[in-house]
Amino acid sequence: MRIRSLGVIDDAVVELSPGFTAVTGETGAGKTMVVTSLGLLLGGRADPALVRIGAKNAVVEGRIAVPAGGTAIRRAEEAGAELDDGALLISRTVSAEGRSRAHIGGRSVPVGVLAELADELVAVHGQTDQQGLLKLSRQRQALDRYAGDAVAAPLAKYAGAYRRLRAITTELDEITTRARERAQEADLLRFGLDEIAAVEPRSGEDAELSAEAERLGHAEALASAATAAHAALAGNPEDPEGIDAATLVAGAHRALEAVRAHDSALAGLSGRIGEINILLRDVAGELAGYADDLDADPLRLAAVEERRAALTQLTRKYGEDVDAVLAWAEQGAARLLELDGDDERIGELTAERDVLRAELGGLAQSLTDARTEAAERFAAAVTAELASLAMPHARVSFEIRQTDDPEGVELDGRSVAYGPAGVDEVELLLAPHPGAPPRPIAKGASGGELSRVMLAVEVVFAGTDPVPTYLFDEVDAGVGGKAAVEIGRRLARLARSAQVVVVTHLPQVAAFADGQLLVEKTNDGSVTRSGVKVLEGEDRIRELSRMLAGQEDSQTARAHAEELLATARADA
Repeated sequence: MRIRSLGVIDDAVVELSPGFTAVTGETGAGKTMVVTSLGLLLGGRADPALVRIGAKNAVVEGRIAVPAGGTAIRRAEEAGAELDDGALLISRTVSAEGRSRAHIGGRSVPVGVLAELADELVAVHGQTDQQGLLKLSRQRQALDRYAGDAVAAPLAKYAGAYRRLRAITTELDEITTRARERAQEADLLRFGLDEIAAVEPRSGEDAELSAEAERLGHAEALASAATAAHAALAGNPEDPEGIDAATLVAGAHRALEAVRAHDSALAGLSGRIGEINILLRDVAGELAGYADDLDADPLRLAAVEERRAALTQLTRKYGEDVDAVLAWAEQGAARLLELDGDDERIGELTAERDVLRAELGGLAQSLTDARTEAAERFAAAVTAELASLAMPHARVSFEIRQTDDPEGVELDGRSVAYGPAGVDEVELLLAPHPGAPPRPIAKGASGGELSRVMLAVEVVFAGTDPVPTYLFDEVDAGVGGKAAVEIGRRLARLARSAQVVVVTHLPQVAAFADGQLLVEKTNDGSVTRSGVKVLEGEDRIRELSRMLAGQEDSQTARAHAEELLATARADA
């Protein structure tokens, strides 16, 4: 990693080797900034207070080797990232104003993508993680994670049934609690449907009646116009000497017919005039029929207006025209069937809910049984690890219990509370020495004991659900002496199958590391590029001496440091 303008670090490069790397240094030198930097690369919260005073932003860049074929590579490629010789180049920038940007493989991505990658790549543990382990929900999640498919399979079935039950319960509550509103809605629908049925509108009827009303309202004017037009075209019987269009056109046609044989052009014109004559007679006949058929009955007009008024009443309430009213009636009838079927639906949902409750109880029992079996194995494995961490008489166990609830599901003749993860409350108990009753680790473990329990849990996890890198931030706090040596030994063994990075103040732990990094400040209080050193040989002995006695040149401390390193090499 390269770290710039983050906390006390001005510009530094941290090279983490395979195996076990210990990060050491004086208190306040910036060791924790190494953890913070890795946290930022893995999608951690961006705090603008981390930006070094006077800098515009803090930048962390890292190169992380990614396991081939894993979900991390697939997710990175989905985000558009490109691998660099099997590794991902990740950068995170935090501005002094609080803005944050993330890049993977040269592509800008949401910070959430970094967090998704972190689940498969790195397990980070610090003092806050120990506090998290005190929560019952985290303890249940830890047990489920250890159990693997033995719990995951019944949990998936249980979760599916739980979601179905919740959906049915929600629908049932909605139907029953809204019974009054639904009854009112049904009454309004019935009234509207009855009102529409009484009128019996036809599709397009309003447009037809509007046209008929327009015609009947102007019947006299229409008849007069039709009669006048007919007289102009075909003549008026009351005026035999009057000149009409049909007579004039007929005369023109006869005049041309007499000479058409002498000129083909004139013959064509004669034919066209003949067509006009036929058209005039047709139009005159239709005008005569229109005038004879025109209904000027005021009673019919009154009936049409009355019908239009009835349709207007419907369109004012249910749609802009008759077709919209009919569509409303169709939808309303379907909705009314649904509302009228509520009583039947309530019965169906109640029966289905009872069946699902019984099914959920059986699935919850299977889940409890799987957790109980896994808890015994998990507790035995953690207890064995604690024996290697200078707690030979400590015993770890799990209490799996349920809470009575009259509205819950049946389990062994009891009605117990249930949730999305089952009916179990899981609590990790610790008996630190023989004769001591098992107590919750929040009450039964000291700070040092809690650190060792946390490390033991992680070592057990490493054998069942490993990740490539583990980062421990002073989980050895409150520990010393033989226990510190054993913690270093267990971390070294964990590093045989994974990369382990430990920020520590204990020389007993640092001595077991394959590599050691020293973080130190310059005279102006900052950590520069040269402020993170890889310690080897004499330099490492001097740092271990400082950690042991506070004096790099103490012969006694040097002898002790060399002895620690020899012990660690012999154990390897």
